[in-house]
Amino acid sequence: MASSLLAVVVDCRDARAQATFWAEALSRRMSERNTDEFLVDDPSRSGSPLYFMKVPEEKQVKNRLHLDLVTPGSMEEEVARLVDAGATTVEVRQDPPSLDNPDVWTVMKDPEGNEFCVFSDDSVTGMP
Repeated sequence: MASSLLAVVVDCRDARAQATFWAEALSRRMSERNTDEFLVDDPSRSGSPLYFMKVPEEKQVKNRLHLDLVTPGSMEEEVARLVDAGATTVEVRQDPPSLDNPDVWTVMKDPEGNEFCVFSDDSVTGMP
């Protein structure tokens, strides 16, 4: 029998602030599960939830795992919305056109500096 994904866990200094940001970014609900531990999920239980846990240490280096978000609308409008919610823009990247599925995306950081990427339906290719 195979395992299934319970949650993506994010260690952070301010779990409430991080959960608040990601709940807004993903239009999901936020709930406190334990002291300084917050769950961000979809009320319909579709998709995997994010779980934010307070840890004592600061983020040190680039993430080895990051989230990719996709919007059905304009990537620029979604980036602006996320900046208003507390994210920062790092840069816009584009794959070389020689790839089979070249994409365009924006690299961003959440309020604690965790990197994530934003795509639009029009900027990502070769995905179901």
